[in-house]
Amino acid sequence: MTLDREQVLRSAAALLTRRSTATMDEVAKAAGIGRATLHRHFAGRDALVRALENLGIQEFEAALDTAELDEGTAEEGLRRLVAAVEPAAGLLSFLVNENQLFEGDQMNEGWNRLDARVSAFFRRGQERGEFRIDLTPAWLTEALYGLIGTAAWAVQAGRVAGQDFQYMIVELLLGGARRSVEK
Repeated sequence: MTLDREQVLRSAAALLTRRSTATMDEVAKAAGIGRATLHRHFAGRDALVRALENLGIQEFEAALDTAELDEGTAEEGLRRLVAAVEPAAGLLSFLVNENQLFEGDQMNEGWNRLDARVSAFFRRGQERGEFRIDLTPAWLTEALYGLIGTAAWAVQAGRVAGQDFQYMIVELLLGGARRSVEK
């Protein structure tokens, strides 16, 4: 039987987004493989988390491509982005909380690419007069990430309805980011 690495990663992501402290034994069980098989492909938790990081970056880049942020208004672009990222929100939330991914010289350059693309989107919205200019694009980017992660956890914990994921994020972010028209 051939091991489907992506299926193992997705099983690990599904478990770790619910229980971030799950052991490698628990990850192996969730993936339907033995611990030895898991260790042949991922030398330890750090290697597994790094592989999940690559998957998460890949998923977020695909969401950015799907969202076509240059098309239409900034609000429309934001709505498309949140909708496109929703399936990967739990994984992204888990990764953002894995501090070792953002420390030292080992930081994956993919995070910088993602930040640059999202910040450029917010900057364009500011230049078009659609977003407030007193909040930096970097802060709006971090706020978006925080809302995605928090919404993913709230849905997973059953505190809010999954059908409200997109609405909650977009409305809260736009309510704070939208440039008010002075009369």
